[in-house]
Amino acid sequence: MTFDAIGIAGTGLNVHRHWLDALSDNITNVNTPTAPGEEPFRERLVTVAAGTEDPGVYVTGVVESEVETKLVYEPNHPYADEEGYVEYPNVELSDQMSMLILAQRGYQASAAIVDRAKTTYEAALQIGRS
Repeated sequence: MTFDAIGIAGTGLNVHRHWLDALSDNITNVNTPTAPGEEPFRERLVTVAAGTEDPGVYVTGVVESEVETKLVYEPNHPYADEEGYVEYPNVELSDQMSMLILAQRGYQASAAIVDRAKTTYEAALQIGRS
């Protein structure tokens, strides 16, 4: 019998934590305007791959979205260009909130697996002692 359940679920916890971190960055910057001449904030996306030698899933990187930024007409804004447009990130709050729920539920599921596996292993040890 192998005791891989906790390790595999731990990789899931790590992936979901990185996803939650990226989502929190995206939500924080959803309404951050870009000053003229500066690089705009872009949505951060976590890339994940299945383990090849070790079981589980692993974060392979964080990439920035290629979706165009939003231009909003606000001629009185200090960051407005000569035509009166302000550049905002390519982040949709509704999408981020939906993904936040998914990431949170995935994290909770992985944590529940760790807890159940621990309880099962403890029960197996108790049976062995009897």
